[in-house]
Amino acid sequence: MEWTEEAQAYLERVPSFVRSMAKRAVEKDVRSQGRNQVTAEDVARGHKKHIAFAEDKPEDQAKTRIAVVRCETVSEVCPGVACFKAFNKRHSHFKDYDDNTEIIGFFTCGGCPGRRVSRLVNSLKKHGLDAVHLSSCMLLEGDYPACPHVKEIKAMIESKGIKVVEGTHH
Repeated sequence: MEWTEEAQAYLERVPSFVRSMAKRAVEKDVRSQGRNQVTAEDVARGHKKHIAFAEDKPEDQAKTRIAVVRCETVSEVCPGVACFKAFNKRHSHFKDYDDNTEIIGFFTCGGCPGRRVSRLVNSLKKHGLDAVHLSSCMLLEGDYPACPHVKEIKAMIESKGIKVVEGTHH
């Protein structure tokens, strides 16, 4: 597949960690049109089709953005339905949020001792993260194994300047 200089320049502005995926998507679209040359317009069309929906617009600045971290072990048996239902209905620990709130992250701790939480919180901060909920499964004792690292995980998130809410649906 041939790329014009302008198309190459446009592609270089795509973050490196997704650039090869973006290139494949654009080339697939160009091939489906029976062409073998990628133009800047093709890359712009790909951007609009695959990326633009996720970019913040000025009106999005006022949104409250939250994430939920949950137990890696419990995630093997729980798909998170109750967490999402509680958020959607603004129930329990989500009751204080208005309609201008969105979940921007839902992830597991990565296993003891919460090895992936720091990296993911750092990543979500780039997207305006305001608060992280520690899922109910991390806090309950009895139904699930108690999280032996919940205090450290909470302190680490708070040390990054992010509010922590203990609980989701219980």
